[in-house]
Amino acid sequence: MSEAKMDTRLWSSKARNLSPYVPGEQPEHDNLCKLNTNENPFPPSPKVAEAIAKVLVQQADELRLYPAPESNELRAALAQSYDLDVNQVFVGNGSDEVLALIFASFFLKERPLLSPDIGYSFYPVYAQTFGIELIRIPLEEDFSIDPDTYRQPCSGIIIANPNAPTGLLLSLADIRKLASEHSNAVIVIDEAYIDFAQIEEGDIGAQVSAVSLINECDNVIVTQTFSKSRSLAGLRVGMAFGNASLIEALTRMKNSFNSYPLDKLAQAGATASVLDHEYFEQTRQQVIDLRTALTADLTELDYKVLPSHANFVFARPKDGEAREVASTLREQGIIVRHFDKPRIAEYLRITIGTAEQNQRLIDALKELQTSAETAE
Repeated sequence: MSEAKMDTRLWSSKARNLSPYVPGEQPEHDNLCKLNTNENPFPPSPKVAEAIAKVLVQQADELRLYPAPESNELRAALAQSYDLDVNQVFVGNGSDEVLALIFASFFLKERPLLSPDIGYSFYPVYAQTFGIELIRIPLEEDFSIDPDTYRQPCSGIIIANPNAPTGLLLSLADIRKLASEHSNAVIVIDEAYIDFAQIEEGDIGAQVSAVSLINECDNVIVTQTFSKSRSLAGLRVGMAFGNASLIEALTRMKNSFNSYPLDKLAQAGATASVLDHEYFEQTRQQVIDLRTALTADLTELDYKVLPSHANFVFARPKDGEAREVASTLREQGIIVRHFDKPRIAEYLRITIGTAEQNQRLIDALKELQTSAETAE
């Protein structure tokens, strides 16, 4: 039933006026090649299933009990992995919940929140939900972020890094500059894709993460997720890293909303994923290598491909007809993401798939290109 036909007389004005976030579609299609929601093409660590099975089989009786409210074992594993104290780690039901708690904890102030005009499209939804003034700062012509454009007084700044949907990376020096110039504002760096970032050969993930700044900059909080690099989008686990004061604020807000955000299965599976570092490194590098190959193939087809540090590429067809390309691919069961928005309507965001999925995409694009040239 559409909202126009629905009886909304019992709704609050807030519910009535919201414009909800629209997630990437999850279509049902035979032989679907799904490259639209940035899921990892590889399965999670086998140890994840083992840990969950152990809970279900050996500890099934414990399912009648509430899970650990602060997910202590998972937080301890994350703290050890990132060389932090446990009180610098927060976990929640996906990074979206973590981000919502961040908005409620730090941005309900008189000063506005600043964010790029092209970025994660959930940010304006959060801002509207909580009644926060959000000022969108335009990206540069090349889609990069210029820290000098973030000079006005604010309650905080939130930036996806690598940015979505562009895949571009903001340097640690620029993040440090933002934190220094806005010492009384919270700087949120949303690192959903940071594990795929690569500056130089061998310098990936943790080496470019803003987590390395949190002991230096007490106003920086970093969010990450298990959905991308750890192949656990279906488990819904997200985390935040920051100084103990920021984490305590998030914990207070969580416990005023949902004291038990992660169930026993999610905690067990996520902890096993963190501990299997070898598998994590192996699959992360495979995605980076596949991204390099896909970028080269798209470039050979005269696509303009932005330098991506994520598990997707942002690419413009030679003629800019991104909507038409996406529609034609859909007819063949290949789903990519097209954003019908100013400045980026001529681009496609394409998730890095398996080698076979990527090749299927390239073959379809070649066929499309050949058909267009024949029609001319």
